[in-house]
Amino acid sequence: MAAGSDGGDDGGEPFGPLVAAGRLARLLGAPGVVVLDASVGAHRGSLRRIPGARPFDIDGALSDPAAPLPHTMPGAARLTEEVRALGVDDGSTVAVYDAAGVYSSARAWWMLRAMGHERVAVLDGGLPAWEAAGLPVEEGPPARAGRHGDFTARPRPGRFVDADGVAAALADPAAAVLDARSSERFRGEAPEPRPGLRGGHMPGAVSLPFGEVQRDGLMLPEAELRAVLAARTGGRERLVVSCGSGVTACVLALAAVLAGYPEPAVYDGSWSEWGLPSDLPVVTGG
Repeated sequence: MAAGSDGGDDGGEPFGPLVAAGRLARLLGAPGVVVLDASVGAHRGSLRRIPGARPFDIDGALSDPAAPLPHTMPGAARLTEEVRALGVDDGSTVAVYDAAGVYSSARAWWMLRAMGHERVAVLDGGLPAWEAAGLPVEEGPPARAGRHGDFTARPRPGRFVDADGVAAALADPAAAVLDARSSERFRGEAPEPRPGLRGGHMPGAVSLPFGEVQRDGLMLPEAELRAVLAARTGGRERLVVSCGSGVTACVLALAAVLAGYPEPAVYDGSWSEWGLPSDLPVVTGG
């Protein structure tokens, strides 16, 4: 299936990284298909969902509880345990969505890919697109998975980087560090939503608010994504993506993969780490 397309015949066709509501509706309830609701914040725990969807709780069990920073990627053993509890097998076809559109679902998609599960796609437009298409929803607490799956996390090196990796990318003329936060936060003109963080951005980083790779809640077509990314990166194709806490950075990772770029790296700590009072450099302005 071409990136971003709805696809035709479902039998044997590659799946991901993006699936349209119509195609997911055709797959719903098929053997081996698992739908995960990765909504966060105000949408977390909503009683309205795609039928059969199971909660991929990024605000809870699917982040490292021992980490001092929000939304930290859990280790392979914890991720294996939690994803198995959702009924996911190594051979499962997984669709992830969120109730905001394409927001935190991209984080769930990236987490699974980073742990070796390739057959996973983001629902383009999320729950709003699903409902706009007149597709069914269910209400009430989500049903538990009927059984544990056999999913096993197999970490893929380089899919996440730490502050040292970001610093190295900032110093590399062949790399670009993209910041998915709003342009006002990037410039240091708007306060950070998390207390205690400095305003501004990493010296040499490039602002690309995640909403600029979407239109009307859907991801831009491949050619437009390629043009947006090329304009911001000056043609550099080694990408590191960052945001506030490692969530919307993954929307930029999704955009890069859809546009045919080599797989980027996500800065897991993002501004929740870099913006803390420290020796890590911060600048303000454009």
